[in-house]
Amino acid sequence: MDIRPNHSIYINNLNEKIKKDELKKSLYAIFSQFGQILDIVAMKTLKMRGQAFVIFKDINSATSALRSMQGFPFYDKPMRIQYSKKDSDVIAKMKGTFVERPKRKKEEAPPPESKRKKNKQAAQLARPAVGVPIVNPQTQALPINQVTGGPSTGGAQVVPAAAPNAMPEQPPNQILFLTNLPEETNEMMLSMLFNQFPGFKEVRLVPGRHDIAFVEFENEVQSGAAKDALQGFKITPSNAMKISFAKK
Repeated sequence: MDIRPNHSIYINNLNEKIKKDELKKSLYAIFSQFGQILDIVAMKTLKMRGQAFVIFKDINSATSALRSMQGFPFYDKPMRIQYSKKDSDVIAKMKGTFVERPKRKKEEAPPPESKRKKNKQAAQLARPAVGVPIVNPQTQALPINQVTGGPSTGGAQVVPAAAPNAMPEQPPNQILFLTNLPEETNEMMLSMLFNQFPGFKEVRLVPGRHDIAFVEFENEVQSGAAKDALQGFKITPSNAMKISFAKK
């Protein structure tokens, strides 16, 4: 049965191996071209795995996204998209139709003191001695940062060298030079953005730099069309992508 147009689109057949945060960022990157996104809902529960909701401010944006991205190969799986059957909470609040859901039952009372002590003693027996880190000796190396290809530094991010000052426009080139990219940019995000244009060949990230990348097309005309269409595209709300022709 057909579902009437809605601000929200429901997507399934998503790759279940992708982490939730990466999934949401990637969905934002490819769907924000259709209009303002109010929220993206994706959960890793067994019931909701491989599914997501993208909520647009405007119904026309949702319609364009549904028609344009139906069957789009997203992390090697074709997306299946339809309108959501119900309004999301954020849209219902905007319309004034939001109804508070029944609260969940209160959690059970904590176990008696004697039981808590037993559980604590059992946990202490299973825990390694204080000061001994729980580390697999074969994996003591720092995790690899998926964006830079170098070791991840956790919260202390290494600040890359400042991007060079704006240069005069280069002559047409089949290779585009991207700047002002957010830290979470990865090859998959950029590939999904640019492979919708004819002649797309590949994306090349720069090791040690998250804010720049190169995108190659088959010829200068095709690269120019992609450059004009995606100039200023926001991969995240605070990062407008800058595109120029690469130096020859």
